[in-house]
Parts: sequence; C-alpha cells; structure tokens
Amino acid sequence: MLAAPPEAELLGIRNRKVDSVPHAPLTKRKRHRTATETATAAPTPPVTPPPALQASVLVLNRLYMAVHVVTARRAFVLLYRELAEVIHLEDGVFANYSFEGWIETGALRHHAAGPHDDWVRTVNFTIQVPRVIRLVDYDRMPRQKLNLNRRNILARDQHTCQYCGHHFPAHQLSVDHVFPRSRGGPTTWDNVVCACLECNIRKGGRTPKEAGMHLHRHPERPRRNPTLLMKLANPKYASWRTWLDGAHCESGE
Repeated sequence: MLAAPPEAELLGIRNRKVDSVPHAPLTKRKRHRTATETATAAPTPPVTPPPALQASVLVLNRLYMAVHVVTARRAFVLLYRELAEVIHLEDGVFANYSFEGWIETGALRHHAAGPHDDWVRTVNFTIQVPRVIRLVDYDRMPRQKLNLNRRNILARDQHTCQYCGHHFPAHQLSVDHVFPRSRGGPTTWDNVVCACLECNIRKGGRTPKEAGMHLHRHPERPRRNPTLLMKLANPKYASWRTWLDGAHCESGE
C-alpha cells in the first residue's frame, strides 16, 4: 500500500499550476479584442419553463382534506419522489395514480385531450398536469389563516379598481388605504382596496369624500380565500369544488 504524501507535499500540488505549457503573451491588440468580445458577448437568455408547469395543483392530505395549492412543477416533484399520488376524476369516480401509472394512462388520453387540459412534453413522454394530488403520509391540517397581502386584496376585489370600476391587469393596480396611512389609517381588510394607478394618484393622501371619489364596494374581510375563489372561476379547476367546500387552504404558488 502506498503511503499518503505529507501535507506539505499536498499543499505544493494544490499550489502548482496545472497547465505548465507556456503560452505566448497576448499583444495589446489581442487583449483589446478579447476584452471587447467579452464585454459585448450576448448574455445567455434565461430558460423559461413551459406555461403548463405554472398551472395550479390542489394538494390534499392523507385524509383527503385540502391543505395547499402548489405549482405543477412542485406537484411533479412530489409525485416523482413518491410522496404524493394523483387524484383524477373519471366518469364521475375519483381514481388514484402513481407517477408511473399517471404517465401510462396519459399516453392513452393524450389523443382526446380536453380544451382545459395542460400537458408537458419531455424527451421520452408527454404527461398531463394533474389538477389534484394527495400526500400519502401527511395527515395534519395546517393552521387556517387568511393572509392580508396584495395578491389576496386584488383577488378579493377581482382586479377591479374600487373607484373607477374598471378591470386592470395586476401590474396596473395598487393597494390604496381608504383612510390614508399617512394620517394613521390601519392596514386592515376594511381599510384597503384595489385601485388603479391613476385613481390612486388622484386620491393621494385624502379620504374618498375629500377627493370627491366614491367606493364601488365597502371593503371587508372575505369569508373564503379570494385567490381560491378566482381559481374556481376557471373551468380547468372545476374539479377542486369537491374538495374545497368550507376549506381555507393557503396558496403556495
């Protein structure tokens, strides 16, 4: 058996240059061209995941109770690691599928894909995005809470400005304090509303009455998770209704 080299020798090897072949020094012209090429080289564009991987998936615990909402990407990770199974509605009956079983049945359903189905194509197969999965070993219920955040406020008000009544995409909306925060207005469900940028600027640090503006609806705490209610309005998530009756599960997307 060969004896291990002393530490000093190891350090010497680490510090020794790997490439001992001498290189011709770069001329000023070459140095300038190399620096210019490096500076002007096009950056590598980020890899954009397929839109289907951003679809939402409802997560049930082992007792078939809704506990969470995740992206399809996260759902596939749970399925591949055998931490979850697919719950799929077929002819009025819910069937359970492992990851491999879901791939096999998907190959038979792909030719008859519905208009609201999402599919992901891989190198070796095409797989359908499930709408509901079930955690096989998790039987707890998370603490039921409704976070007061921008996403839930916009969802509660259905992306509609509460002053002008027009519908806007999320990036054109803001959260406005009915009684101005600069004057001590609290950040509570009954004092914040969805407002477009123009109305928010027009109102400024005044109350709606002072600004000559009127609220379309008085704000209040929603009884159910507004993000989930928006999802249920989409036909692709119609199968969620079976599991969300009275549920307040949070979205983790």
